[in-house]
Amino acid sequence: MALNLLMLGPPGAGKGTQAERFAVARGIPRVSTGDILREAVHANTEIGLRAKAVMDRGELVGDDVMIGIVRERLEKQDALGGFVLDGFPRTVAQASALDGIMSSRDPLIVVDIVVPEAELVRRLGTRLICEECGTGAPVAVASASCAKCGGRLVQRADDNQAVVLERLKVYHRQSEPLVEYYRVRPTFRSIDGAQAPDRVAADLASAIEAAGNGHGARG
Repeated sequence: MALNLLMLGPPGAGKGTQAERFAVARGIPRVSTGDILREAVHANTEIGLRAKAVMDRGELVGDDVMIGIVRERLEKQDALGGFVLDGFPRTVAQASALDGIMSSRDPLIVVDIVVPEAELVRRLGTRLICEECGTGAPVAVASASCAKCGGRLVQRADDNQAVVLERLKVYHRQSEPLVEYYRVRPTFRSIDGAQAPDRVAADLASAIEAAGNGHGARG
């Protein structure tokens, strides 16, 4: 049975870090719509330029574009045996489209990472990203260069406080209903994302195991 994992949570919850860590450990691809979009932005493609203008305002890219990107990615050979989906869906309309994409595949396990808003604002205001390859750096990083490619670390354009607050407002308005959409499913769990990363990873693994078995206490 393929392990198809969807990770939910607001900006700054640590979805990307945990998704990458889990994907590597299980040998399945991490499908990050943020990475796909940033690659398009970096390449100055038409969709990348449109997406950049939207993201820099702290808004979300339109459903049609995101659904098309994800459908194409999940049909690739490396994702047929399982995947970790990070950054999609962000609206109920996208979730409904994902149900259609997944209709002939193994069940989707959904884990929501919960973090208090004050902690999210602190994290988002201090994180850095490589201006060359787009890789995020840990909040506590002391280096001025990217560990992956050596590029310069800078603050993301959408991580200044005003935009951070707008992004969280957009999340609460448009994406939080996803938790309600998925909560009724036996494969849904939530975990505390305000803990140390190793503790979050352990809780994530436990939640996925319980959801995959379809029984046990719900988080």
